[in-house]
Amino acid sequence: MSLVIRNLSDQLVDLVRDRILSGAVTSDHAIRQDALAAELGVSKIPLREALARLEEEGLVRSQANRGFFVRPLSAEEAREVYELRIKLEPEATALAALRATEADHGHAIETLKTLDHVTDEHGDGVGAFNRAFHRALFRPCGQPITVSILERLQVLSERYVRVHLEPLGRDERANKEHRQLLEAWLARDASRITTLVDAHIRKTLDDLRQQLVDD
Repeated sequence: MSLVIRNLSDQLVDLVRDRILSGAVTSDHAIRQDALAAELGVSKIPLREALARLEEEGLVRSQANRGFFVRPLSAEEAREVYELRIKLEPEATALAALRATEADHGHAIETLKTLDHVTDEHGDGVGAFNRAFHRALFRPCGQPITVSILERLQVLSERYVRVHLEPLGRDERANKEHRQLLEAWLARDASRITTLVDAHIRKTLDDLRQQLVDD
């Protein structure tokens, strides 16, 4: 695979981020920069710059003379990330429901259809489409700083989504909750949206607390 020169840094950040979020790059060993750079058709310099940006996002950490490592999942991080989402996401999504356009409605509907299909097929990308669905619901709120913070929290959440959906039956529950969210959002029912988003995130956090402690 080779990349075009334009926006090379952004492309690398997106590609490496996707690999981390999908679990293709694990936290057990240092990221093999030589092999990854060769595979992507770039030099190590822009790759290191991309890894430094991902360290700022909280996905990787650097160790002197050892390189970059994917940050391991932890109950403490899950609690911080999901509690921050609880503080911001319900109200932002409710406001977005009131401000959403017909185009926003169409985008959210199609995103959920794709998420449902990928989930039913147990295919790759469930976490990414889960993130895209939540983003489609809160983005129209018209508050760029809040949106930026939530998008970063969504990225950090995505690895935990994969863990959360592993137990049998969790995907069906998530699908049902997503459909309820979309129905209230399309109806511009701000009060119900606030309640549903809050409950949806709290249920996930409660499940993760048990799973990560057990691990």
